[in-house]
Amino acid sequence: MLKPINIFVDVDDTFVRSIGTKRIPIPATIEHLKTLKKQGANIYCWSSGGADYAQKSAAEFGIADIFTAFLPKPQVLIDDQNINDWKRLIQVHPFSCTQQTLENYQMELKGQ
Repeated sequence: MLKPINIFVDVDDTFVRSIGTKRIPIPATIEHLKTLKKQGANIYCWSSGGADYAQKSAAEFGIADIFTAFLPKPQVLIDDQNINDWKRLIQVHPFSCTQQTLENYQMELKGQ
């Protein structure tokens, strides 16, 4: 069995879409996140709107309990490696994630 992975999820246009003042959930992404949590992923919610915005957005759509923590999206990253050189990091667009499982992600990371 592979060990759990950490998944960071953005808010806007990832699990919620805004049209004017109306906020519409993106059900496929929300269901995918729920499935990943059940499969053992550690899921963090972040947003450039800040940690409070991320938490309120998750609560608005009834999914706050699947997240380990709420964070602001980084603006400065201090690391000895360029993000493009990170091992064990994949970026997944929300429209392409619905057929994936935690095991799929783990296997992809293992192959890097």
